Amino acid sequence: MDLQVRAGEIVALLGPSGSGKSTLLRCINRLETWNSGDVFIGGHRIGYSSGGLVLSPSEVARQRVEVGVGILFQHFNLFAHLTAEENIAGPLRWVHGWSQEAAAQRAQELLDRVGLGDRGDALPRHLSGGQQQRVAIARAIAPGAKVLLLDEPTPALDPEMVGEVLDVIRRLAFEEKLTMIISTHQLRFAEEVADRVIFLTDGNIVEDGPAYEVLSQPRNPLTARFIRVMSSGQTSALAL
Repeated sequence: MDLQVRAGEIVALLGPSGSGKSTLLRCINRLETWNSGDVFIGGHRIGYSSGGLVLSPSEVARQRVEVGVGILFQHFNLFAHLTAEENIAGPLRWVHGWSQEAAAQRAQELLDRVGLGDRGDALPRHLSGGQQQRVAIARAIAPGAKVLLLDEPTPALDPEMVGEVLDVIRRLAFEEKLTMIISTHQLRFAEEVADRVIFLTDGNIVEDGPAYEVLSQPRNPLTARFIRVMSSGQTSALAL
């Protein structure tokens, strides 16, 4: 696989379950290892030191911070016993060494920007699914992420909440000048947010192009069938 993503680009990964979308994201972030090849982010070879030595898991974690790459999963993974603000500020202190004051200030700033400025004291169980995902997005970019990987950020949400999360992702991408790679099954989400769509099957890229072109005039028959089936809602009929 040969894939290049420009700084500031928003790329949607489409494909049936098992096509390799999540695995690709996890490889980019070095949550999965690979047998051959390299991943570079901002000129840094992920998983290796500048001298070419393999990094330990803790060293890779530090490298992610230095490079500025974060990942967001579909299940919000918030700390149930911590408030919305502390879910953001806590990791900044524990992992990134921020002071209590700086972490609290950053958490409040991001809560304001995702439309939850008045919910900082709320526990996750008192937030809707869309609100929890917005807290998770804020937490992912809090350390200063430049690259955000999103693994199916909306399927766990009720349909009416998808729009609010989509709006936050779109706005933050612009305001934070983020590069985003988003794994999704939702065509509307891809169409409204992405600059570019990549269609995967069996771990291979079979189509890659501007979002509008791929979604409205796919060239590959597999892409066309996927879009047709997903548009009709007949996901059980999808077998590529």
